[in-house]
Amino acid sequence: MPKDKLRRFAEYASFANTFDFAYDMKGRWKLDYFKNDNPLVLELGCGKGEYTVALAKQNPYKNFIGIDLKSNRMWKGAGIALEENLTNVAFMRAIIDKITEFFSADEVDEIWITFPDPYPKDRHEKHRLTSPKFLERYKEILKNDGIVHFKTDDDGLFQYTVEILKELKINPIEIIWDVHGNDDSPAYLREIKTYYEKLFMQKGRTVKYLRFKN
Repeated sequence: MPKDKLRRFAEYASFANTFDFAYDMKGRWKLDYFKNDNPLVLELGCGKGEYTVALAKQNPYKNFIGIDLKSNRMWKGAGIALEENLTNVAFMRAIIDKITEFFSADEVDEIWITFPDPYPKDRHEKHRLTSPKFLERYKEILKNDGIVHFKTDDDGLFQYTVEILKELKINPIEIIWDVHGNDDSPAYLREIKTYYEKLFMQKGRTVKYLRFKN
């Protein structure tokens, strides 16, 4: 394993704002870590944590947790959060499939799913973060009026998600088929761009957005 990756692993583990499979924090995030009662927001599959950090800066009265399986990716966002003294953001290494083991019922106010792997083959549907299996897990931890935000450049995954919501009789609050080509898109959607989002835009791919109550 490259030395630089090993260094990032070690530094991530030493950071005060990082967790590895924090089963013991279930139901206690606000009390034990954030030490306030502000809304709790998760970003699933957060990668380098760019979006998590940007959202935390824009919303100082909300608590954010970026979740990914690879700590050497989250190392970047966690480091930036510490450097900028952002006390409303944390990162956790975890398997999203087991999200209900880390958060209690009604503990989470919002979930962001940003540019997840589309898993285009039908046999991999169960791995899509907007599949019925995952939506059911989110429902277990979200408050009754909890919101799910979904952002992707993948036409197939977006259309699939729209159809799944229809099947589940979930009416989207907002659907935007071209975030950056629509002047009416909320500023927070247009202003925050991840590395991959910028890359997709350079390739001429449109960024799409869904917001719904699960």
